[in-house]
Amino acid sequence: MSSSARIAALALAGCLLTGPASASGHGVLYYGYGTTPTARQIAGWAIAVRPDGQGLPPGKGSVSHGGDLFQTFCAACHGTFGEGEGRYPKLAGNDPLTGNQPRPTVGSYWPYATTLFDYINRAMPFPSPHVLKPDQVYAVTAYILNLNNIVAASFVADATTLPKVKMPNRHGFIWADPRPDTHDTECMNDCLKPDQVKITSTAEGKGITPRTTGPLDTSMPQ
Repeated sequence: MSSSARIAALALAGCLLTGPASASGHGVLYYGYGTTPTARQIAGWAIAVRPDGQGLPPGKGSVSHGGDLFQTFCAACHGTFGEGEGRYPKLAGNDPLTGNQPRPTVGSYWPYATTLFDYINRAMPFPSPHVLKPDQVYAVTAYILNLNNIVAASFVADATTLPKVKMPNRHGFIWADPRPDTHDTECMNDCLKPDQVKITSTAEGKGITPRTTGPLDTSMPQ
């Protein structure tokens, strides 16, 4: 069946709706499913929080309140003091990242406190994510930061104080891609002769290329 015949069949079946005429003179076809989302529905999904704090909701939470919430919602997986239970991740500690089996924690690895809020808000607690209210998320965030000795016990997290928290690994990430921009252009055939290819730089020695030998789980950067 041709594409035009398929479209006609779908239209007759009531699966497509015809919109305003296009430049070609044919009506623009839309699938007749769903409805336009409301502003409230969009707000329910637009929960991303940037490193600079943009997107943080109103509310606040203390370390002490976060401790109570942590025992209720988090300790079963992450331990009473963030030490981790079973195969669930450890949250607290200054474990070095340079060993053979580094264990990244909030204190040793995460670069922004606002990202911690974002992750808890959208993904925790594990059995029923996104059920905590903003005040509760702020409180749990404050408690985890305190477990890592990053903020004092009197700290209260909110949209103003949280972006100001300086994480120990703030400058431990490489934001600039060290690989060169080749400025390639599209080409389908006879693009370049092999003898004209010159390698001017590689990723060797830049710590971004894993080994090509050995099991995947033990490969380390060169």
